[in-house]
Amino acid sequence: MTTPTPSQMAENRTTLLVLDAEPLPRLGRLTGRVRVEHANESTLASLLPSADVLLVWDFASHAVRRAWPGEGPRPRWVHTASAGVDHLMCPELAASDTVVTNARGVFDQPIAEYVAALVLAMAKDLPRTWDLQRAREWRHRESQRVAGTRACVVGSGPIGRAIVTTLEALGITTALVGRTPRAGVHGPEELDRLIARADWVVSAAPLTEETHGMFDARRFGVMQPSARFVNVGRGQLVVEDALARALSTHGIAGAALDVFEHEPLGPESPLWEVPGLIVSPHMSGDTVGWRDELGTQFVELYERWEAGEPLPNVVDKQRGYVPGH
Repeated sequence: MTTPTPSQMAENRTTLLVLDAEPLPRLGRLTGRVRVEHANESTLASLLPSADVLLVWDFASHAVRRAWPGEGPRPRWVHTASAGVDHLMCPELAASDTVVTNARGVFDQPIAEYVAALVLAMAKDLPRTWDLQRAREWRHRESQRVAGTRACVVGSGPIGRAIVTTLEALGITTALVGRTPRAGVHGPEELDRLIARADWVVSAAPLTEETHGMFDARRFGVMQPSARFVNVGRGQLVVEDALARALSTHGIAGAALDVFEHEPLGPESPLWEVPGLIVSPHMSGDTVGWRDELGTQFVELYERWEAGEPLPNVVDKQRGYVPGH
């Protein structure tokens, strides 16, 4: 029996193509087992046909949509280090037999905690407290109790469900809205009724044709003047001008955006100055060590894929998200 040479062994290794972002992923146990190639937005198209697996580490890039080959060789599996897949999905990828997975599970609890922090910050008027502190002004106010209030969470995936659990721990009565009604989940036809009575409306839905622009002037008009709105889903779920008008005219009492239609938000954007709006730079799921968690998750998925085992987190490419159970 002839022992393969190192060069022959290298030729037989799976080619893993990484769409780079700094810092690069730590591949741990995969080091030396796979042939790793790196791509940026300008080289991705030329390298895709020779790759077996694509790791979209630069999950803010839209390069995959532009570079995906319509016919011919292509990766058998694409994994994105993000919950959303709208940045990479294109008709050619959706029609192919390539498996797509996402980072479902990594961001659920961190985002839920961030939403809870925003709810408490708005209820307790913390932004004004910080402003008054900087001005050295002692101004006593009354704040709102969150226990006993109502929330409507839109998006029934793991992130939405974690938000519900966390808000309910604060004593908030919470309704969850998803694409399909089922036990514990309201259907989209009930959304207007639920947000009309909610003190807190939280958007955590994936971006699809149905959800694009779903929070528009009409929906903000349905909400109570005392309601607050939070978006940790996708920026394109919200018509930002309509939200700005609702806040400026006191149609709703406050809002917080962690995601935006165009990112990063430029210094010229009027959103920075909208009264009652908290702006954060797409950081709700990014806790200390989150990149290492993403790398560990990919290594575990790769080993399942290599062994021919079924993969979790498989995206329905027509719907644009991982179907719930």
